[in-house]
Amino acid sequence: MIADMANGVMPVQIGVAAAVLIALAVGVLLFVRSRRPARIESPEDAAAACEAALQGFAVTGAVVGADGGGALAVSGDGRVAAVKRLGRGLVAREVMWRTVRSTADGILVETGDRQLGEVRLAGVNVLDIRRLAPRHIAL
Repeated sequence: MIADMANGVMPVQIGVAAAVLIALAVGVLLFVRSRRPARIESPEDAAAACEAALQGFAVTGAVVGADGGGALAVSGDGRVAAVKRLGRGLVAREVMWRTVRSTADGILVETGDRQLGEVRLAGVNVLDIRRLAPRHIAL
């Protein structure tokens, strides 16, 4: 009888140990994910993402929304790019100036990209964008 109990306890102990290890792994994963920034930290980060993702895009100015949810970068030749954090990295896409518009909450960029979606720059206004745009671009 005792031998039967010992045989029955062993699989239960292995199951409990496996459950504890899985719970520990999930906890570590959640801790690591919470440590990465969920926002765009600076205009320099947005500029670096644009220059890395878009060939020939030399950033002359960038602005980040107050909540860090989105950013815009402008090149010297008048091109504009929207930046958003997706996963661990920043994603930059070139957009047309006509897709950049002002709302009551800030600037909204309709990228037309399914992955990127809309990029919102909270607390950024038209004057901030005008300062970024090269003089030969009509806004």
